[in-house]
Amino acid sequence: MERLGFWGLLMGSVEKSSDSGNSVACSASANNGDEDSSSTSSKQVSPLKGSGSRNSSPLGRVGSRNTSPSRQKVVKTKPRGLEEETVASFGKPVVADVQMEDGIWAMLPEDLLNEILARVPPFMIFRIRSVCKKWNLILQDNSFLKFHSNVSSHGPCLLTFWKNSPQIPQCSVFSLPLKTWYKIPFTFLPPWAFWLVGSSGGLVCFSGMDGLTFRTLVCNPLMQSWRTLPSMHYNQQRQLIMVVDRSDKSFKVIATSDIYGDKSVPTEVYDSKTDKWSLHQIMPAVNLCSSKMAYCDSRLYLETLSPLGLMMYRLDTGQWEHIPAKFPRSLLDGYLVAGTQKRLFLVGRIGLYSTIQSMRIWELDHAKVSWVEISRMPPKYFRALLRLSAERFECFGQDNLICFTSWNQGKGLLYNVDKKIWSWISGCALQSCNSQVCFYEPRFDASVH
Repeated sequence: MERLGFWGLLMGSVEKSSDSGNSVACSASANNGDEDSSSTSSKQVSPLKGSGSRNSSPLGRVGSRNTSPSRQKVVKTKPRGLEEETVASFGKPVVADVQMEDGIWAMLPEDLLNEILARVPPFMIFRIRSVCKKWNLILQDNSFLKFHSNVSSHGPCLLTFWKNSPQIPQCSVFSLPLKTWYKIPFTFLPPWAFWLVGSSGGLVCFSGMDGLTFRTLVCNPLMQSWRTLPSMHYNQQRQLIMVVDRSDKSFKVIATSDIYGDKSVPTEVYDSKTDKWSLHQIMPAVNLCSSKMAYCDSRLYLETLSPLGLMMYRLDTGQWEHIPAKFPRSLLDGYLVAGTQKRLFLVGRIGLYSTIQSMRIWELDHAKVSWVEISRMPPKYFRALLRLSAERFECFGQDNLICFTSWNQGKGLLYNVDKKIWSWISGCALQSCNSQVCFYEPRFDASVH
């Protein structure tokens, strides 16, 4: 049996918090607006404590009965800044493991074995590499990578990036399907002063300063591979967004106006197939509402005040268009969030800084060119997320999932637009005030070239 290498050990290390610290509290509301009239219920999903039926007799006599599910009791957990409770349940009897014939499994066809391994969650691959020498080299096996590329995504994950003292990059990934934090070593990146741009299709994009030179780099955290993109024609700090096209195994990076608000620079698009930046139309906007952008259905959207509404960039034509969608009244701060297909969401607070506020979600009606409210954050979640009326928050989304983070909270709030469920996500990776977060899809087949 081969010993797991240094990289495998790091990837195999799991940040497992306590049952209450790493659990997810969920609630489904029929009425998202009013806390008193809503049917929300908050619960903490915890692993089962033990297995088998519980003997209710204090003496453990023969013939004791199993506790009925109808008599489950509610146990209050330790307060964590929000209302939590958990239901004590009892597991079913454990079925004995089935004995597997070594001779039969040793003759398993290689194609079938690769197809099975391709369906293993990516983070688990680094743990099973210690089984044998052949599995330790599985990430260099083109046959495995081919099967992996045809398998659907593991599911949405949250990637958090920050730097500790002395400026050493740190990264942790929270798997929503597995509800577990994983550490990913990021020391393979160059020692630049860079920040997170975003993620798409298994790749993560960063931009920053290498001395006095502005740089953009793309990496695959799982494969520990990265490369620097060529310099732009107008090489200065720009608002960037990356999109990956898995059908032709390529990616593009779009650079709009610079971060200081200079609209005179033209839009530039990098294409990995040509390894070049191309110049396009200057964005015809005078005043941007936010530097946050959303990309969906081959279109890039930004909020603008002049002209009022949205600016839309069509990637196929390289042209900007104005969408006169007026913002909701008393909107304090708004974030554009891309959903599946053509769905575009606007998330923001309504009210005044000195009065009662609420967090709401709208969806763009493309036919009527207007915002339609689809959900409101329940008051108890709003108060737990933003304790101060002027406190800042971040918002981003993927596949009809919207995540909220605030600067003074060690947890994130997730909203499923389709299921209308609010969930708390806790963990040490969200407790750093300077951490940057984005959705992430772990993939081995995502190439930086």
